[in-house]
Amino acid sequence: MVSTYFKRYRMETDVSEGLVEPPGPPTGYRLLAWDAALLEAHADAKYLSFRNELDATVFPCLGERDGCLRLMREIAAKPGFLPDATWLAAFDNSETGRTDYVGTIQGIETEDGQGSIQNLGVVPLHRGCGLGTCLLRHALEGFRRNGLRRVSLEVTADNHDAIRIYRNHGFRTVKTVFKSAEVAYL
Repeated sequence: MVSTYFKRYRMETDVSEGLVEPPGPPTGYRLLAWDAALLEAHADAKYLSFRNELDATVFPCLGERDGCLRLMREIAAKPGFLPDATWLAAFDNSETGRTDYVGTIQGIETEDGQGSIQNLGVVPLHRGCGLGTCLLRHALEGFRRNGLRRVSLEVTADNHDAIRIYRNHGFRTVKTVFKSAEVAYL
């Protein structure tokens, strides 16, 4: 194992000015408001979204189903957890006849009264249809409805698609940070 550093950006936006009404989900998808009974579905969507991504190297819990379940339990138990900024995307799969959970976002209010997006993840097969933007906009509106003015997040600098979405929604880089992680090389 070798220790290496990953460049990440802390980004922030101001949501005090009313946002445009969040868009509905893309055709074939549904957004589900927070419900504690869906905690495991959030964890599954998080795991399927991040397991093969760089973020699973930076944060190993994202690469394990049990790690994502622990993380979701921790987020939901935080004093500042915001159900209004926490959403789950569902896809009604007509081929299998079941509902697949394919995207998730969670929000909390920090001790200093700001909003913080914990994770925004979309399962790879469901990317590129606007689902991430839809989840983000619903979460931002949830922060605003709860009286929060500023919302922040951290994103790995190599995640160009996510950074583009965040910038399109008013996020600006306010700080560059480096996260140390153990990496196995073959």
